[in-house]
Amino acid sequence: MASVNRFIQFNNETIDTRKLMHYENMAKALTKNTKILVNERKLIEFQPEDQTVSLSVFWRHREDGIMHVGRLSDIYLLTEGFWKYFSVQAWREFLKEKPNNLSKLLDQLLFCLEEFRLVEKIQKKRVGTANIFRSRVQTYLAFHKQQLLVNSQKGFLADAFISYVYIGLHEGTMHVNGPEFFSLANGIIEKVYESKDTQGSIDIVYQLYYLLQAHMKDDALHQYYAILSASNLPSVDFHYHQGMKDSLVGEEGKKETIEEIFRSWHRENEQEDGVHLQFELEHGRDGEADQNIASQEGREGHDITQIGQGRSSGDTRENLITEYKEEKSNDKKKAGKAFGKEHLHVEYEETRIERATAGENKLLLQAYRQEQAPFVRAFVQEMKKRMEQKKVDKRLNLSKGRLSSNLTTLWTEERPKPFYKKNAPSTHLNAVFGLLVDGSASMQDKLDETKKAVLLFHDVLRQLKISHEIVLHYEDAFEASDTKQPNTFEWIHKLEDGGKDSGLNILSIEAHEDNRDGFAVRWMGKRLESRPEAHKFLLVFSDGEPSAFGYAQNGIMDTAEAVVELERKHISVLHLFLNDTEATEEQLNLFRLIFGKKTAAAASLEKFSEETLRLLRKMLHHVVKST
Repeated sequence: MASVNRFIQFNNETIDTRKLMHYENMAKALTKNTKILVNERKLIEFQPEDQTVSLSVFWRHREDGIMHVGRLSDIYLLTEGFWKYFSVQAWREFLKEKPNNLSKLLDQLLFCLEEFRLVEKIQKKRVGTANIFRSRVQTYLAFHKQQLLVNSQKGFLADAFISYVYIGLHEGTMHVNGPEFFSLANGIIEKVYESKDTQGSIDIVYQLYYLLQAHMKDDALHQYYAILSASNLPSVDFHYHQGMKDSLVGEEGKKETIEEIFRSWHRENEQEDGVHLQFELEHGRDGEADQNIASQEGREGHDITQIGQGRSSGDTRENLITEYKEEKSNDKKKAGKAFGKEHLHVEYEETRIERATAGENKLLLQAYRQEQAPFVRAFVQEMKKRMEQKKVDKRLNLSKGRLSSNLTTLWTEERPKPFYKKNAPSTHLNAVFGLLVDGSASMQDKLDETKKAVLLFHDVLRQLKISHEIVLHYEDAFEASDTKQPNTFEWIHKLEDGGKDSGLNILSIEAHEDNRDGFAVRWMGKRLESRPEAHKFLLVFSDGEPSAFGYAQNGIMDTAEAVVELERKHISVLHLFLNDTEATEEQLNLFRLIFGKKTAAAASLEKFSEETLRLLRKMLHHVVKST
């Protein structure tokens, strides 16, 4: 597991993942697309290939209120505005026909005019967004007024004109000053108020171009809008082989809006899972080639139906069958889409941990248990005492049961019910626990204290007869690649083991390579989800942030999403940061981003067991209280 201490401080900004998930849920609701993801980039934009919309970093380092409202305005503008009312077809034609000189300026002007048109449209549809966009406009006005002054002084006329247009649209062209010839465009800029669609905005951009080309030689240097680029959209030249002459016609007609582009791209990607062939957007399937036999629809995990034999002497039918059987006999599983988009290429195996030689470990296990015995005994007695003290109110006015001392109802009521009953206190706690132990290489110097903490966890729950599972998880960093990331879950103690003593298994824990925390949390969540117990807890032992192949940038967000997913399924996730020194504020903030308030840190190696006991006490008190 990588350390949370990074060398470049200014590159160490992390988004509050829970807030980002809030914006993501909002985007999904507005677009009615449950596959939409939200991230943060330099400028607001769409990435259809990744099914992602991006918020702008423009809102960072501002007051919390302005930052939140600004990001909300990004979401509304993208998902309620450009998503539904921006004509992709008109924009494509514009890209083909626009002149080469001042090309970047024309792109920026188009998106600037479209933003103004769409903001007005959104506010009419959703009146409650007026305050949100008012704050957005005021913040951007201050920015563009500064940019207009600076760029005019430096002679960057194209950049200055973009700011001039933005200010003129929102404050009126009479209230904005710039280079003298800018005012010649005032009449054209005012036509934006009458623009009805994207084509109308394009027409205004061309009018501005014909006016400006005599006064400007250099194109814009800076980029203020991204929204879309030709490189992140699928080509309109789909290859259909049924004799279609109009290459712009797809399965459902022309793709006019960003919404349709996203839906089309997602549908095509969904259909491309499995062993069948892919040819851009025209697809082979894994059915029979013979026209007399009905073809079969391709699907993920589809078995091979036929084995063909070519002329090559190397690939014989027998060799192919042997290779196929060997592949099928491998007990590794593929994560696919069941564990999140970050783990599509993960292969994992579930196995029992290999118990180390019992000789020395038996003596060590006995020493550890003698050391921890007073703590285990005191903790178990405390829990049992709390269970005994937990009283359930009497059920009164019953027709049978214990006779009440108050018999006045025999004379005062027509049908007296002088009996009552008391429920016996529960003899066990209705809870189940899962413990994920980080098996990364950075755990090597913390193994001894980690084993003590895990052993304490195991012994306490055994004494209280609470079902629990302990799993070591890690990724093989040496075998990981773009197409395969091997992960392993080693069972130290399984749920099905009941009260079995797994002490020697715990002392067999070893450090390996990397850790893919979001994947491990989801895997354990699936194990706990189907359990009948009323209270479900997942405890995560780790010594840093997630670190695995291709997972460094997205590991924090993915793990936070996994935690939220489990909490929605009523599985409480708690985290213990294992470290040999006091946790820094930066480290604590990072883990709060992932686990919320349910994270704790051990100040030293000696306090692992103490913090483990404290977390257990907190969880079990909750169970007793809610019984």
